Amino acid sequence: MSSLQTIQRMMVEQFDLKLEDLSPDAQLESLGLDSLSVIEFMFSLEDELKIKLPDERVEIKTVGDVANLLDKIIAGQKGSAS
Repeated sequence: MSSLQTIQRMMVEQFDLKLEDLSPDAQLESLGLDSLSVIEFMFSLEDELKIKLPDERVEIKTVGDVANLLDKIIAGQKGSAS
């Protein structure tokens, strides 16, 4: 399962973006999101998806990068919860 649809929905709601602009290869910077906006969005994702993001810094440049990171975290946390 990919978290891409959840990410896209939340970006539309939080940043008033258009869904058609949120392809996996869309650059966050070109969408008008600075590093602070991205950090705040990641905290929103933590709350929405009930996950814990890693403390180490991960380079996130595209919508797909966010989805890939979340998919790895969700898979890892489900695996450790078993």
